[in-house]
Amino acid sequence: MRRIHWIEVHEQPWFPSSLRDEITDALQFGLNLLKAYAPVAPLLRSVLDSTDSQSIIDMCSGGGGPWPDLSQKLQRDGQSIHIWLTDKYPHLGASRNFKSACKNCLSLYRDPVDAMNVPLELRGFRTMFTSFHHFSPLEALAILQDAVNARQGIGIFEITRRDPSTIGLMFLWALLPLVCTPFIRPFRLSRLFWTYVVPVIPMVLLMDGVVSWLRTYRADELRDMAEKISATRYRWQIGEYSSTFGRPPITYAIGYPTASMASTKFDATWP
Repeated sequence: MRRIHWIEVHEQPWFPSSLRDEITDALQFGLNLLKAYAPVAPLLRSVLDSTDSQSIIDMCSGGGGPWPDLSQKLQRDGQSIHIWLTDKYPHLGASRNFKSACKNCLSLYRDPVDAMNVPLELRGFRTMFTSFHHFSPLEALAILQDAVNARQGIGIFEITRRDPSTIGLMFLWALLPLVCTPFIRPFRLSRLFWTYVVPVIPMVLLMDGVVSWLRTYRADELRDMAEKISATRYRWQIGEYSSTFGRPPITYAIGYPTASMASTKFDATWP
């Protein structure tokens, strides 16, 4: 199926910021309720060890993404990994979503961050969860190239898949707020209003979910993209990762600089 780059409503500049925060809170709650990215924790831990990284710069973080759960899985005794959450439209209330998740290991970067031009002071392994598909091929290339130019590692992870067999999951995802909204914290009457009285939140989640499904890059497309990057002494690992029966595979692209190679290298895909 050909990739179609339609727009997602909640990421548009004209979309009300208060409603955008409600959408990202719902997305964050769903990701953590389902522990959608828990399977990639060993994979991410391995690459952090390989690059000797002590910090992560998460881009397009929204309400915190999978980090309230995932951050705890990356910590080891005697070695703390600090995660900076960044976004083009920072969700300044997002700290409430992770204040009890991982003490002192999660911080919100309050200034806007463009994933195609990350500030030089933000040094660390870069990550993007369920957000790389927001970008056109040229923009996606710019994101990867910016990481390479800064000699920083980058990890792209997507649970959405451009496959007809998974489209039904988008409808189930849109129904999640109808069940879970009363349990999302902090509790807000406005969230109840935009979910049950005027169901903007479920409708936007449905529309944007379908668009996400249409826009998600496949592993072979990510590999083609990485081959176009101007880089030396850089290693790429690209594929689909699935460790648990019944969970959809997670598409990933991981790149990081190395000192021992004279040219870019592509490894075999991971399990």
